[in-house]
Amino acid sequence: MDSGLLFSFLVVDLLLVCVPGADWAYVIATALRGDRVPRAVAGLVCGYALHTALATAGLAVLVAGSPRLLTALTVVGAGYLLRLGWGVLRRPAAPEAGESTGGTAGATAGTAGGRPFLRGATISGLNPKGLLLYLSVLPQFLTLRGAHLPVPAQTAALGLLHMACCAAVYLTVGVLARALLAARPAAARAVTRTSGAAMLGIGAFLLVERLATL
Repeated sequence: MDSGLLFSFLVVDLLLVCVPGADWAYVIATALRGDRVPRAVAGLVCGYALHTALATAGLAVLVAGSPRLLTALTVVGAGYLLRLGWGVLRRPAAPEAGESTGGTAGATAGTAGGRPFLRGATISGLNPKGLLLYLSVLPQFLTLRGAHLPVPAQTAALGLLHMACCAAVYLTVGVLARALLAARPAAARAVTRTSGAAMLGIGAFLLVERLATL
């Protein structure tokens, strides 16, 4: 692929990933709750791996072209965000909880097993906006004629680059959230509640936006 196109895609993709959304909200809530941020980020990236596979196989176009299927996907994804956001609002995380009980947060994370990973994969995997991103932005950086790589291979390469950007940005967000708010329980609760409200708002917006098109 042309190096200029790759660099242009990298710049655009980083700008999009750096815009706070449901992924950011989940990473911040995970960090402040004491769960394992890398596992949560791995889940989010895995969800985008699904979108990459769909786009590479050409199935993303089929999903986007089926109003009923896209509506069902939107409703499920929005419902999950609403449920998760409500749970965060009801039980806002505070760093002092894990520190004052000698690592209770770590124990909770251990008993949760793969939940951070599964929740992350569900959030990004069921997010129709992620799917549409692959349909609206990614095709603009594909070389259709005279390319050394076939279009599916180019799509997979750009999808992998997007996943790498997500991993780098979200890990940074999680580390900064935990480092800056670890000694500020009140601020941590406020940020967690804001994250939960963001999940509720994004879920409601996706649901209303999609149902309004029916």
